[in-house]
Amino acid sequence: MATDKTLDGKVALVTGGVRRLGKAMALAFARDGASVVINARSSRDEAEKAAAEVEALGAKAMVHIADIREEAAVTAMVDAALKRFGRVDILINNAAVRGEKPFIQMTFEEWRSVLDVVLNGAFFCSRAVLPHMVRNKWGRIINLGGVSSHLGTAGRAHVGAAKYGIVGLTKSLSAEFAPQGITVNCIAPGRIGGERSATSGAGIGHAPPVGREGNFEDVASIVRHLCQPANGYITGQTIHVSGGLYMP
Repeated sequence: MATDKTLDGKVALVTGGVRRLGKAMALAFARDGASVVINARSSRDEAEKAAAEVEALGAKAMVHIADIREEAAVTAMVDAALKRFGRVDILINNAAVRGEKPFIQMTFEEWRSVLDVVLNGAFFCSRAVLPHMVRNKWGRIINLGGVSSHLGTAGRAHVGAAKYGIVGLTKSLSAEFAPQGITVNCIAPGRIGGERSATSGAGIGHAPPVGREGNFEDVASIVRHLCQPANGYITGQTIHVSGGLYMP
């Protein structure tokens, strides 16, 4: 990834930023000079380790523990970021929960637990940061979707509904806030390797045409690209980073 500090002076908030893809995105922003707010629901030790990695790259970092399912917690998190850094320029709605359950056996609580984090969390976080982005006439929001919601995957009705809801949210926000210099895009990762490979692209029985699983940097590099100041003409898009596993 580039190291020319193209995001110097910007502040990125990454939900679920303590490990895997979340941490990879936080580190990508740090390499470009952005300060990074790392959110986790409870894993403070892991969050502090991720923040130390950000700081080792010469960027500023802060940790904020907050349950994004709760509006008051999200408001407090954004207020803390503003108090520390004075601004929030980039929001990555990455936090998610995964699950797999036959639909007839799925309880409402299991359904709601996924939508609360993926969809309601993105709503609360976006609504909290957008007034500040509007004030600055600049912002980048990236929502993390998933390939299974586009392919249709048995046993993942709750995940598919939440992640496809993210696509609709992306389009609506992009249309509403583009005149204020704010872009909103969705990234739909495919089968991404690592410790959660079994649930990334779950239920998909074939390999992508590129012949390998993706890695976190494959996704983080696209997210980084969309957040660059020079890339303000891309908005409202769902970009599939899946090695051709899904071709719209």
